[in-house]
Amino acid sequence: MTAVRPPHLPRSQAGSSSQHLLTTLLGDYWVLRTEHLPSAALVALLGEFDVGLTAARAALNRLARRGVVVTSKTGRNSYYGLAPGASDMLLAGGYRFVLFGQENESWDGRWTVVMFSLSEGERDLRYSVYSRLRWLGFAPFYDGSWVSARPVAEQARQEFDELGLREVTIFRATEHAPSGRSPIDAWDLDEIASRYTEFLATYEPLRAQVRDGDIGASQALLSRTRIMDSWRSFPGLDPDLPSNLLPARWPRREAYELFVEVYNTLGPLAAMRVRQIVERYSPELAGLIKYGTTEDLLALGREALERRRPHHLRYA
Repeated sequence: MTAVRPPHLPRSQAGSSSQHLLTTLLGDYWVLRTEHLPSAALVALLGEFDVGLTAARAALNRLARRGVVVTSKTGRNSYYGLAPGASDMLLAGGYRFVLFGQENESWDGRWTVVMFSLSEGERDLRYSVYSRLRWLGFAPFYDGSWVSARPVAEQARQEFDELGLREVTIFRATEHAPSGRSPIDAWDLDEIASRYTEFLATYEPLRAQVRDGDIGASQALLSRTRIMDSWRSFPGLDPDLPSNLLPARWPRREAYELFVEVYNTLGPLAAMRVRQIVERYSPELAGLIKYGTTEDLLALGREALERRRPHHLRYA
């Protein structure tokens, strides 16, 4: 029996590629659905974000090649739906970035350290390793050595196993008699703080608009997607260090509260706009459009992560 290749999600990029944008929208409003949406509806949905016809169709084709979506046909009309496993991957990612930002007060003083080696020719693997480690709060400390303040040894091992990288050492350690560089120096905290300050300055006017009720369905869809995409970049920048390791008045909590308020409040209007678009091409599917709050994403994400764990580790 031929093994089914798991979905390969597009890279998250500044400015969001058409593939990444469509994946985001499907994850926000069509996750866990098995029905297929008309390609014309998905093209029109991308059109809300000024993605042209050619680029939208190319995004659909590339996501199909990546195994993120699957296709079907009825007559001359094409339809696309999330591939098996894609919903769980999207929910697991959503869980991580929604959970991120909540204060981490308890820390046992130990660092998680991973050591590994990659050859110069393994560029794609290198990107995947670095990206997944940053999501777990790691940063490079010395060549081939990364550190995180989180107790994520098991998660790191699972990520390396999924990537097929076996020559890895993972352990937990305390810092002893530092004589120069400390693990905290792996991060540029001033730069991270400035990114939070920029986030707050960018989205405070939007929060004021939302509180005043001065926003329509189309703008709600655009703004909700944009703020979520902006927030999603922080787990790769900020190691989510315990508060006692951070400078005073660290701005993460304020930024997190702004994100949650705007994202959750705009959900009903944004979903309404998606329904309006889908209804033009498939009225019977429009009613299935749903949105999730951050609390929903946390609950569904926990379930998805459990389903994705190796069978022998479940319920351990």
